[in-house]
Amino acid sequence: MTAMPAFPPSFLWGVSSAAFQIEGATTEDGRGPSVWDTFTARPGAVRDGHTADLACDHYHRHAEDVALMGDLGLAAYRFSIAWTRIQPTGKGAVNGKGLAFYDRLVDELLEQNIAPTPTLFHWDLPQGLEDEGGWLNRDTAHRFADYAAIMADALADRVKSWITLNEPIVHMVWGYGTGEHAPGRTLLFDCLPVAHHELLAHGLAVQALRERGAERIMIANNCTPVWPASQSEADVTAAGIYDAMHNRLFHDPILLGRYPDLSAFGYDAGLNGAVKDGDLELISAPLDALGINYYNPTMIGAPAEPGFLPFEQRPIEGHPHTAFGWPVVPDGLRELLVQVKERYPTAPPIYITENGCSVADEVIDGRVDDQERIAYLDGHLRAIGAAIAEGVDVRGYFTWTFTDNFEWAEGYHQRFGLVHVDHETQVRTPKASFAWYRELIAGQR
Repeated sequence: MTAMPAFPPSFLWGVSSAAFQIEGATTEDGRGPSVWDTFTARPGAVRDGHTADLACDHYHRHAEDVALMGDLGLAAYRFSIAWTRIQPTGKGAVNGKGLAFYDRLVDELLEQNIAPTPTLFHWDLPQGLEDEGGWLNRDTAHRFADYAAIMADALADRVKSWITLNEPIVHMVWGYGTGEHAPGRTLLFDCLPVAHHELLAHGLAVQALRERGAERIMIANNCTPVWPASQSEADVTAAGIYDAMHNRLFHDPILLGRYPDLSAFGYDAGLNGAVKDGDLELISAPLDALGINYYNPTMIGAPAEPGFLPFEQRPIEGHPHTAFGWPVVPDGLRELLVQVKERYPTAPPIYITENGCSVADEVIDGRVDDQERIAYLDGHLRAIGAAIAEGVDVRGYFTWTFTDNFEWAEGYHQRFGLVHVDHETQVRTPKASFAWYRELIAGQR
């Protein structure tokens, strides 16, 4: 294997995680229920009935995990804050014990010279707010801004980088459109007002964070290169419609101050009344960086038969696949990054805030030899290097994820971590990929 290209000296090397997937302790120290607690209790919602009640027990084992991060040599750790630990119902008084947990975590990270990079929302909306309409209720955006202000008041003296929302497109589609994720609603395209309220929440949070001294603010959007199944007019049109929903719905308002054409879904430029005066000005307030999560391209064709969907997803052949069945296409990340640069010439610098793969890992003689993950990470980092060579301003990389965790509707069946977790004993075993990433980081420095 040829040597990895040199990244800029200031390039930020990190890992990402999410509160609900790792923390456990779902009823301790005043934490309230989130939509995911409610969803996992629903029979059949999660594979084999798994819950995140214990997850990786990070709430109690955070010191052990942070010590491992120090051994890895990370420059930054992207974690999410459980809103229900801070405000158990999503509004009202602050839960001091929940706030104290993140206060301790931040200090532990700084002791290891790891920059804490919190995400304020990673899909775990307080159930109290969902009961009032969730992200279909415009008021949720204002409650999110209140919560952002609480966290900035508590941590901005030590935390300089903040992420507002993680993958709002996924939460909107799977949570409100198809019901595969919490809160499990099946509104189909009637879920689109969720997008505007998520974006409004982002804009209001940016304002609150700015007022409290945050230095680097971004959003983490899930993005995919969209490939038409053929060059026929029908397939190219269908691919464009899908691209507008998956990529441009959450980039155009932030970076261009307007929504893309959503007429294929029955919506006008104001999302049929959801957009109010001043909203887009708030949403498009300048950011310091843009987070991009990438896993794979998407191939789209016209529907084989007329129906509700104006597009149809097709399988991508000729590439290896992860244990999750996702195609492994490293050059898709380079393609995506170049596309973002060309589509949004004034966009801020980019951080890859998630990228990783699920592998059917096993502990054999005390070791996990996850060569497939190493090849995946190697290929995607080379793709980032190629994008940088083409002029894309990429400033950092957060691999997904640090420890094997609760993988949403898949429960504990998918392993993405650099560290193997025995979900019965909670024993941590760093994998071969952990050693590979540690050596890479050290070599790049």
